[in-house]
Amino acid sequence: MDTRELRVCAAVALSVLDLTNLKDDCTAKDIDDLCAKAFTGFGNTAAICIWPRFIAQARNILGADSLVKIATVVNFPSGDLEVAEVVAETQKAITDGADEIDLVIPYRKLIGGDEGAVSEMVRAVRAVIKAPVILKVILETGELKDMALIRTASSLAIAEGADFIKTSTGKVAVNATLEAADIMLQAIRDSGKNVGFKPAGGISTVKDARLYFRHVNAIMGEDWLMPSTFRFGASGLLNDILAVLSGEKSSEPTSDY
Repeated sequence: MDTRELRVCAAVALSVLDLTNLKDDCTAKDIDDLCAKAFTGFGNTAAICIWPRFIAQARNILGADSLVKIATVVNFPSGDLEVAEVVAETQKAITDGADEIDLVIPYRKLIGGDEGAVSEMVRAVRAVIKAPVILKVILETGELKDMALIRTASSLAIAEGADFIKTSTGKVAVNATLEAADIMLQAIRDSGKNVGFKPAGGISTVKDARLYFRHVNAIMGEDWLMPSTFRFGASGLLNDILAVLSGEKSSEPTSDY
C-alpha cells in the first residue's frame, strides 16, 4: 500500500471511528480526555462509546448538537440480563443523552438453541428507541464461533430492526475477525435492508482497517464506507490514524486476525 492510499484509508477510518473506553476502571477524567481526543486536527470521530454512567457527563461536554455522537452499551458485556432490565437501561441511557445504543444479544441462549430469546431482546429494545437514536446489536461472534450461528444471529437482529450489527464486546478472547465480517456483511446484503456493520475489538492499525475496507468494498460496494453504514469500535486505532495522517509510519497489522 503506497503512502497516499494509506493516508486516504486513515482519513476514512477516522470518520467512521467509535472511539471507545469501556475499561472497567474508566474514570470521569478518562471521559474528559476521550471527548477531547474525538476532535482532531484532521477531523472528528463518528462517536465515542462509553459506559452508561458517563453519558450525562459526555453530553455536558459535547453539547446538544455535537458532530461526535454518544454511543453506550446495554446488556453488556454478559448478554445475560432480563429483557425488562435491559429496556430500563436503554430508556435511562436515552434520557441521559445517548445517541446510539449498542445492545448485546443473549448469545449464550442462542448457542443453546433459543433463537426466540434473541428476537425478543432486540424487539423489546428496538421498541423504546426512536429516531434519531440508533440501535447497534452486538452478536459476540467470537463466542458464537460457528459461521452458521453467526449468520443466524445476524439475520435475527436485522429482522427485528437493528440499525447496525456489531461483531463483539471486546471483552472476550476472540473479537472482530474477517471471517465473521464476511458472514455478517453477506447477511446485510442478502436482507436488502439499510443496515450498517461495526467490527469491534482488536483493530488497532490503519492496515487492520484497510483489511476490513477491502471486504466491505467487495461485498457492499465502495460507496458504503460512511458513518451511517460502517463503524469501527476501537480504542487504540486513533493513535495509528493520527500517526499516518501526520506523515509517520503506520504500525503493522495486529495478530488478532
